[in-house]
Order: sequence, then C-alpha cells, then structure tokens
Amino acid sequence: MSKPALGFIGLGNMGGPMSIRLINAGYEVFVYDRDEGALARAVSAGAKQLTSIKAVADQVETVFLSLPTPEIVDAVCLQGGGLREGSKVKQVVDLSTIGPRAAAAIAKGLLERGMVYVDSPVSGGVTGAVKGTLAVMVSCPRSNFDALDDALSVFGKTFYLGDKAGQAQTVKLANNIMSVTAVAITSEAIVMGVKAGVDPKIMLDVINAGSGRNTASADKFPRCVLPRTFDVGFAAALAYKDARLCVDEAEHIGVPMVVGSAVRELMSITLAVCGKDADFSDVVKVVESWAGVEVRG
Repeated sequence: MSKPALGFIGLGNMGGPMSIRLINAGYEVFVYDRDEGALARAVSAGAKQLTSIKAVADQVETVFLSLPTPEIVDAVCLQGGGLREGSKVKQVVDLSTIGPRAAAAIAKGLLERGMVYVDSPVSGGVTGAVKGTLAVMVSCPRSNFDALDDALSVFGKTFYLGDKAGQAQTVKLANNIMSVTAVAITSEAIVMGVKAGVDPKIMLDVINAGSGRNTASADKFPRCVLPRTFDVGFAAALAYKDARLCVDEAEHIGVPMVVGSAVRELMSITLAVCGKDADFSDVVKVVESWAGVEVRG
C-alpha cells in the first residue's frame, strides 16, 4: 500500500533531519520554510518545495511542524495565510515544544475548522533526529495516533500519553527542565573541581562511574565542553524558553519548582552574558567567569 503524502513546515536543526528521515522512509514530503538554505537541503534530499504555509495545507491532509516558539506555531496554524485556511489539511502534527496551554489553545482553534491537532514534541537532540532515536511523545485522539504511528516511528520510539492536547507537552517540559538542570549543576560541580585543582576529565570519569552520572556528564561535557567547542546544537534561547514554560506551567497548576526556577534564571543570565546565539552549554562559561577558572580537557 502506498504511503500518504505529508507536509513539513520548519526545516531547522531538528525539522531538517526529521523531514529527510520521512523521505528516506518512502514518504512524499512537501516542505516550506522561510530559510532558503534549509529548503535547498530538503529539496536536495528529495522533498518537494512549496511557496507558502497555505500551499502546504492545500496539498496534503497531514502537516508536520517543527518550530521554535509558541508564538510561531500559533501564527503558522491560526493566523492569516496559516494552516487553518487550508483546503485539504485534516491534521497537524506539532513536533515543537510550546507548553500545554498553547497546545490546548491551538488545538481548539484548529478544531473549529474541523482539524485535529496532534501534540507530539520530541526529545533526543539533533543526533537523535538524524539517527531516528528520538523519544516521540504524543497526545491526541487514539485513532489519530494509531494512523500516524508508522510515520512517527521513523523519528524514534513513540509514547502515547493521552487524548488531550497538552499532555505530551507537559512530559516534554518535565524532560527538558531535567536536561537543562543537568547541564547547569554539572557546570557548577566541574568548575568547583577545576578551581580545587582537579583534572576535569578524571573528575568526569569518576562521576560517570558513580551516582552523579547524567546526560551532561556522560555526553555534553566530554563532547562539547572539554574540547571547548560548545556545540551541543541546542540554543541557550530555546533552553531558557523551555525552562520558563516549565516553571510557568508548574506555577499555573500549583506545583512548587524551586530548583527549576534557579535553572531558569541561570539560563537567562547565560543569554545576557553570551548573547542570543549562545549554545546552552555556554552556561559553563558563565560559571567559569564567576569562579575565575576555565574547564579544559
């Protein structure tokens, strides 16, 4: 049986490789992005370029999104020239991280036009997007999940979390605050060790053999901090956005998030010190500047 044609909007660090995985899996993929370089990469991999968001929504029944902020997802879905005005689209699969309340609002706006919003954020970074090893969190009507599972499984392992838009977003925010916290606390701990005269590589080896092991100590620090490349591939601006969304949501539903609030503030400081284009591993540089030492392999 032939596979359905799909749309894909947002071809950045995550969306680009995910769209290419769909193409390589045999799907016909129609794409749009304002970045001409991103479009060219997708077209060279076999995607079919369209000229607008609405053109994608007029071409296919299922459109995937991979976009950076709630505001952009809202504009793409609900504003003038957006998916809501499409003549063919029936469901929108949102791979972005936008928070539960934004997801619920966008789902409501699309439902008014008879469209289903599939809340489906992903975790695993650029490496996971390229290799197809992402965690794919999904909340939507069960029938939509069942119909989409083959396509979503191209990205990695799928997890059905419920039928309400926002449930997957809640899990994604929890995941991301933990990931950002791992980078923040590992930065403070390793800088402390260096200030005390300890070799950071040996310190990481000890931590990774012990109970302090985490995603930052096991991967990000050996790969991106010790060699001073600071190229995890996840923007500090996005890390701050996710931490802010998580703390705001926790406050909204009455859950204290003391550690998360501190991490949010540290990411805000990182943006102020290192600039809007900083990688989220640049938080190490902030702690280094306060301590007056530098972490090197």
